[in-house]
Amino acid sequence: MRMYLSSFRTGDHPDRLLALLHRPAHGAEAAVIANAVDALPDNERRVAVERECAALTALGLRPVEVDLRTFFDQPAGRVAAALVRFPLVWVRGGNAFVLRQALARSGADRALVDLLRQDAFVYAGYSAGACVLAPDLHGLEPCDDPEAVRTAYGDRARWDGLALLDHAVVPHIDSPGHPETEILGTVAARYRAAGVPHQTLRDGQAIVVDGLTTRIY
Repeated sequence: MRMYLSSFRTGDHPDRLLALLHRPAHGAEAAVIANAVDALPDNERRVAVERECAALTALGLRPVEVDLRTFFDQPAGRVAAALVRFPLVWVRGGNAFVLRQALARSGADRALVDLLRQDAFVYAGYSAGACVLAPDLHGLEPCDDPEAVRTAYGDRARWDGLALLDHAVVPHIDSPGHPETEILGTVAARYRAAGVPHQTLRDGQAIVVDGLTTRIY
């Protein structure tokens, strides 16, 4: 299993991300999943996707958006077939509850877990893209509004994560330039008080998983 889980965007160590590809990175295609921002107005969502694609292009990658909404309520094999052709899947930040529901409605949650366990590609992304890998999403609601799921899809939020990690991830800690740093500091404090296993990340930092090795840079 190979993962690059950044606090914010590509972080300070994109070289670690590219190294996970285990192949020449220049020109490699990257699937961009931006459904964490589906509750935004269409024009704002479009700008958010363009920003992600520009950042990945600057790394020499060829980003292609894979909009999970096109796979909603379809057989899970369809989204798996769409994702498996990419050496890298990049999952944008935004609202973790919205992203989780998009993964569930499309079948991408099961597909990602299965394909990552087969080491079919690198899973990378930031903020919500890392948070959904936890066992569950309880505790994030002070920062990410679960009601945004209703805005985006007309659904109720779900609270289970993909459980690819055995702990929660709390991004944007001690990151004065980020508007959510204060509220996420509160989230981390509540996790500590409740004994919830979690890993905090400052903007610029990333969790890098390469097989049995996990490091924070």
